[in-house]
Amino acid sequence: MIKSNILALDASTEALSLVLHYQGKTFHHFEECPQQHSQKILPLIDELLNKANCKLKDLDVIGFGQGPGSFTGVRISVAIAQGLGYSTNLPLVGVSTLAVMAQQAFEQFGDEVVYSSIDARMGEIYFAQYQVNNNLMTLQGEERVFKPELLDASLIDTNKTATGVGTGFKSYPDALTTFTNVSVHPEITLPDAQYMLALVDAQYLAGNGVKASDAQPKYVRDTVTWKKLPGRE
Repeated sequence: MIKSNILALDASTEALSLVLHYQGKTFHHFEECPQQHSQKILPLIDELLNKANCKLKDLDVIGFGQGPGSFTGVRISVAIAQGLGYSTNLPLVGVSTLAVMAQQAFEQFGDEVVYSSIDARMGEIYFAQYQVNNNLMTLQGEERVFKPELLDASLIDTNKTATGVGTGFKSYPDALTTFTNVSVHPEITLPDAQYMLALVDAQYLAGNGVKASDAQPKYVRDTVTWKKLPGRE
């Protein structure tokens, strides 16, 4: 049960997603539109606000996908959230894109142990393990970036039935073949802001919202070593 009035957005990957939860009703948009996020995101926010018949100042908090994902996409998410935060003085809550997909696996399928992975390009994946706690996906260990062939039993708990989600396992399906306890959900490949709601709500109610000036991206990969591939972000 979401208690707060929330706008959440994510542009960190090929997907652009937004969700508005206002006075108990939810309005949602999701599409895959690579390299069009910056042009589409503000008109879509206006569209959701109009559908809900509300204004930004009527909300309690703004959530945003803080990465990991494409370098440009993560910056768009953070910059748009900051701009909205500055104009309204609303608190911001950043959510990991890996956590969003894990939360979707729990809310849609009841999965309690989830390995999330996003294709990080350059032959690497972003990766993290999540486990449900009070209906919220909670990070186990830390988020990492590495080559998929390095995924081994030190990172996968072979004693627990688990699920894999995200483009990392779509791009590198062999990464999990040796782990018979992990099955992949092909339906969940990219983060969807709809599944940020519970995570943002919990952080806001716990007093963990931040000022716009303090909102931070989470690249995971050191930006100094970032290499942009032709045609890719």
